[in-house]
Amino acid sequence: MTADTLPLLDSFSALADPTRCRMLWLLDQQELTVSELCAVLQLPQSTVSRHLKLLGDAGWVSVRRDGTSRYYTLALDGAGGAHSEIWKLTKPQLVARTDAEQDGRRLARVIGRRSESSARFFATSAGEWDRLRAELFGREFVQGALVALLPPHWVVADLGCGTGAMLPVLAPHVARVIGVDASDEMLAAARDRARAFGNVELRTGTLEALPIEAASVDAATLMLVLHHLASPVEALKEAARVLKPGGRLLIVDMTPHDHEEYRQRMGHVWLGFADEQMRRLLTQAGFDAIRIQPLSPDAEAKGPGLFAASAARRT
Repeated sequence: MTADTLPLLDSFSALADPTRCRMLWLLDQQELTVSELCAVLQLPQSTVSRHLKLLGDAGWVSVRRDGTSRYYTLALDGAGGAHSEIWKLTKPQLVARTDAEQDGRRLARVIGRRSESSARFFATSAGEWDRLRAELFGREFVQGALVALLPPHWVVADLGCGTGAMLPVLAPHVARVIGVDASDEMLAAARDRARAFGNVELRTGTLEALPIEAASVDAATLMLVLHHLASPVEALKEAARVLKPGGRLLIVDMTPHDHEEYRQRMGHVWLGFADEQMRRLLTQAGFDAIRIQPLSPDAEAKGPGLFAASAARRT
């Protein structure tokens, strides 16, 4: 007998006890604590702990800490990978056990009890939940999290990237981000922001003549940019040129307003865009599947309202 066969024999030995088999069947479905296993198996803690130690020594279970709790789960990478093959043969036999149905019902009750305190909390705190969530986690995490829905192989162009506020939001979730801006000063700030990301490329250029190859990006953004441009439709046509057929464009800009002073103070050319105007510009530039939605105002914002417009390059 070689030393290599001993772990495998230990693995089979651990399965020789029906209680341990029941435990593994349960841990294959859910991570469970010792007390939860006791409730399902209807066994004292000393017995469950003894069996868990034997299973752990044989490499059949792993454990992790969650605060003060310890959760056990089935481990299938033990015995040089043999556990996975052994379990494939063993599990169907365990499902056919006469007590499997009862174990399953008790397991469902145990798992249900985990969420009882949450249910009680939300039943009594619905009116306070928005405030509590903001106190704990802030108000900006949802927008940042939604970017994770982007396909990881995408190339995204941030057109008029400015100081690069969008670059660290996009970069962790996509293959490459190309930022374009005409201002060297803005791009210098963007470089500092993007220094930690190896998949960000910054290019100097105007939005009416983008330094990007045709049909080379999957999505593009224009964040509070269009109102600075003398000819928005030309920038939109360039965005359509660099997008792949069916590629998506996202625009965030101002709804119509009467702050005439913005022209002098911040170089605004347009005092916002109405839905019909935005739809006409996008259609003229070669986009369809146009959607325009007003954005909820930030309570601390002092400027005009904003909208989000999305569209796809026509195929």
